[in-house]
Amino acid sequence: MDPVLDADIYALEQLLDDNGRQLLTAVREFMEKQVAPVINHYWVREEFPHELVPGLASLGIAGMACAGYGCPSGGSLLDGMIALELARIDPSIATFMGVHGGLAMGSIYLCGSEEQKQRWLPEMARMDKIGAFALTEPDVGSGAAGGLTTTAARNGDDWVLNGQKKWIGNATFADYTVVWARDLADNQVKGFVVEAGAKGYRPEKMRNKIALRVVQNAQITLDNVRVPEENRLQAANSFKDTAKVLRLTRAGVAWQATGCARGAYEHALAYARQRHQFGKPIAAFQLVQDLLVRMLSNVTASASLCVRLSQLHDQGLAQDHHSALAKAFCTVRMRETVGYARELLGGNGILLENQVGRFVADAEAIYSYEGTREINTLIVGRAITGIGAFV
Repeated sequence: MDPVLDADIYALEQLLDDNGRQLLTAVREFMEKQVAPVINHYWVREEFPHELVPGLASLGIAGMACAGYGCPSGGSLLDGMIALELARIDPSIATFMGVHGGLAMGSIYLCGSEEQKQRWLPEMARMDKIGAFALTEPDVGSGAAGGLTTTAARNGDDWVLNGQKKWIGNATFADYTVVWARDLADNQVKGFVVEAGAKGYRPEKMRNKIALRVVQNAQITLDNVRVPEENRLQAANSFKDTAKVLRLTRAGVAWQATGCARGAYEHALAYARQRHQFGKPIAAFQLVQDLLVRMLSNVTASASLCVRLSQLHDQGLAQDHHSALAKAFCTVRMRETVGYARELLGGNGILLENQVGRFVADAEAIYSYEGTREINTLIVGRAITGIGAFV
């Protein structure tokens, strides 16, 4: 009997049109040929492969969910499947693109004025300029909706920003960083595009991470950073506007989690077919097949959920609890799946050369960012009961 090697066992990719499938194939080929052979080198050294950026740019996938302004306008479903495809080879590259094309470009697309979109999005879509998104702070993570300590004060034609941000992906080399700060005048959260090199703006690389080591996270200090009014996102007037961005990108994280799980599954399957014990491949043993089917079930269930979520986004029907449910579910299933893959490989699972260990480690970051399981659970719980249980 011929084996079913395609992890897309329910043929979800067939939901895309011909152009979408062609682009997905191009992304897959780039990741397999250009990224897979070198990514462990960068992971070990906590470095980012800047030489791969032109190749990523040539794919034309930055800002896929945005329409116009030089953006691909591919819709949420294609955007999600691309995020999966990136993450199945390397979750760090998927995160880099999610921050740039999702969080940073999404903030401008959803919260910027027409002039601001025209000014920034085309060059970001070409990846001539790279973006970052600064919301989390050293002492403020899940409580960002009401507890930001980074402040903004209007001073003539400028705004003066003070505070610190933490865990900001891409920030060590980003050209534009969307900084969210609390306006001292009305206590509302507003967004500001801070350009690289601004006086008083200091991003410092965070080191010794055990997950997403290729992603260049920074702790940012803002010391009387002056930002012109023209760089304030004109349609970001409260955290409700910030939440619009997170609703979109949280769905992308669910896709990333599914891709991370799928990558671990595919490596485990390949290993099981070539690793021999007791005179035959370990794939011939019942307990190994059980692990593989558990992994494939998790990947398929997560992908199916993500597909429907993306369809709701494209129809304008998605709400916060839809994205929250997907993020919570898919990251839990991801964590379980990479654990199964590690189990299948035995001691070899901790060797980076066998790939699975990198997915196990990287899954820990995806599990936490864009809202922990607990916070996303409470978002869904509020929706289904009508009662908020956050405090």
